[in-house]
Formats: sequence, structure tokens, C-alpha cells
Amino acid sequence: VSLEAGILQPLRMEQFYSAPAADTVVQQLLPIPEAAPFLDPPDPKTCSPREYLEYYVFPVLLPGMTELLHRAKKEKCFERKRTKFIACDFLTEWLYNKNPKRKDESFTEFFSIPFVNDWLKDHPRPPIPLSLLLSEEEASVIIQAFWRGYRVRCDSEIQELRQWQKQFREDKNIFERVKEFWAKQEAK
Repeated sequence: VSLEAGILQPLRMEQFYSAPAADTVVQQLLPIPEAAPFLDPPDPKTCSPREYLEYYVFPVLLPGMTELLHRAKKEKCFERKRTKFIACDFLTEWLYNKNPKRKDESFTEFFSIPFVNDWLKDHPRPPIPLSLLLSEEEASVIIQAFWRGYRVRCDSEIQELRQWQKQFREDKNIFERVKEFWAKQEAK
């Protein structure tokens, strides 16, 4: 449904495919039907559920779903089992920002939306695992650094050094010496 001169007009489904070729997968999943047969908008309180969906819900929801699929592809959701991308959050943010009542307002991020903020106060989310927040490059650097450290610690000379340090700490009991030093300093 588009608002042209204050009159509700049914939208054609072709308008939702703004991306180039809109990915053949998306086109197969969302076939393009003919324009809605309504000339006048049906009364939302008395129309059938099908008319309500076709006239009021789908013209608003389908562009959001198309954007959702494009973003999911960009976030590599179709390539991995787990990702940090939360589709419901994206769709909520998209629908909130595309609401005609908010036409002149600036973009609002998901966690800044008032009803989302209220909901999350009562229902906090667990933190996103670090494995989902790191890029592949950052994760590989951490894994490689751990592996190199492990290999170095396995070296016999390093093992001998670590044993010597442990024995030295026990023999010298450095913590007791520090306490004694500070006790003497405070006594002065």
C-alpha cells in the first residue's frame, strides 16, 4: 500500500525487488503475484483475513523480509550454523524505521527503540559469545597465538625454566618479603 496524495494505493510486488535481480533464490521463494484486485481499500474491521493480509500486512512486511534476506546473505547466515545476526531484531528495527508515522524522524537503532528498551529492562539478554563477535581473521590470530604459546611451553628448556621459577618463588617466598618490607616502611 502506498500513500500518494493521501489515498491508499495497492503496491505491485515488483516494487519490492530493488536489489539487482533480487537474487534468484529470493525470486523463487517470493513469487510475484499480479496486482491486488482491490480498487478501494477494504474495511480493516470487516474484511476477510485474506484481504486484510494482502492489503494491509504483506505490502508492508514483504519489503522488510526482502531486506532481511539480503542482510542475512551479507552476514553469511546461509553459510554458517551460528552467526551474531538476529533476524527478528533486524526486522523490528526495519519496520520501526519504515513506519509512515515516523516519516520525518531520524533512524533509530534497535536498542534505542523505546518498547525494545522497556522489554530488555525486564528480560535482559545473555551476552553474545565472543566466538560470534570476532571476525574470522581475529579468531584465527587468537587461535594461532594460543597454539604458538602451547608449543613454546612444551619445549624442554622452557619447562626447566618454569620449574626453576616456581622453585625460586617458593624458596624466596617473595610475598612474605614484600609484606615485611612494607611493614618496616610503615613503622618508620
